[in-house]
Amino acid sequence: QVQLVESGGGLVQAGESLRLSCAASGRTFSSYAMGWFRQAPGKERDFVARITSSGGVINYADSVKGRFTISRDNAKNTVYLQMNSLKPEDTAIYYCAADRFAVYNYYTVQAYDYWGQGTQVTVSS
Repeated sequence: QVQLVESGGGLVQAGESLRLSCAASGRTFSSYAMGWFRQAPGKERDFVARITSSGGVINYADSVKGRFTISRDNAKNTVYLQMNSLKPEDTAIYYCAADRFAVYNYYTVQAYDYWGQGTQVTVSS
């Protein structure tokens, strides 16, 4: 089993920035595509961003494009989500997820094999 642990969440004001980290266990992290999803209260878990194993392909949801940046450091078994210009609508629990096979439907929760417990991000206005 692969364990994923998110960190870096917190409470910030609109317009400010936050960086989330996701630390993965195991020796095969570098072979996984990694994604970030978020879930607001009473809402579905929605796609935020995804990066392939070598960082060659990066995808973002339209709602975060231009504001969020996903990156990874395979030597540290860690994926990051830099969130700038945060808005109250970004408030959610943010989840890190791993996809062993880099499937085509990367924007769906079904694409991912492993999930972290999530970290809360709250943006006040």
